[in-house]
Amino acid sequence: MNQPLNYRNTGFITSAPTIRHLPNDTGVEIAFAGRSNAGKSSALNRITDQKSLARTSKTPGRTQLINMFEVIPGCNLIDLPGYGYAQVPLEMKLKWQESLGEYLQKRECLQGLVVLMDIRHPLKDLDQQMIMWAIESRLPVLVLLTKADKLKSGARKQQLMKVRDSVKTFGGDVQVEAFSSLKGIGVDQVRRKLDEWFAPELERQLAMLEEDEAQDKE
Repeated sequence: MNQPLNYRNTGFITSAPTIRHLPNDTGVEIAFAGRSNAGKSSALNRITDQKSLARTSKTPGRTQLINMFEVIPGCNLIDLPGYGYAQVPLEMKLKWQESLGEYLQKRECLQGLVVLMDIRHPLKDLDQQMIMWAIESRLPVLVLLTKADKLKSGARKQQLMKVRDSVKTFGGDVQVEAFSSLKGIGVDQVRRKLDEWFAPELERQLAMLEEDEAQDKE
């Protein structure tokens, strides 16, 4: 069993308008996607225990590029452009959608998708489309119901169970958790899931290291 990764060491690598501007398609990438007002940047900052790793803004839709963050070499987190109601020209929206779709369909090192949605307004059409795309691509999904602190404990649990029941009809590997960047709800569950998704890459690196050491001894 691998040791849990230290997400506090996560650092910014690059921003790219398309996948052609990203580094080589190697290692493991976990992508974060969500509507422009889902609290994606705040979630990334909380998970990595950093205040400004991902830019946050009172104006939804600020993330216009594919942003890459490295946890350790070979293990990266991807902040995808927000989708939804962002107040931007239609032409720019279409460009975002194109780069988003291209990344999701063609990036082979993508091994997991985190879909964030406001717990008070879950499973909007675009959210469902994102989950269904991942299922069709046999990609595991972690749904985070953000801003969970906005609901009282009873209502939060009720909404969580309701969404969990709803996603069962989709089939596929979909886990649903309540999450709050403000109160830290669900942070440990997210890190455990990320560790699980990154594990094959860590095992691959360890095997290569052991192989190199064995060759050095010969």
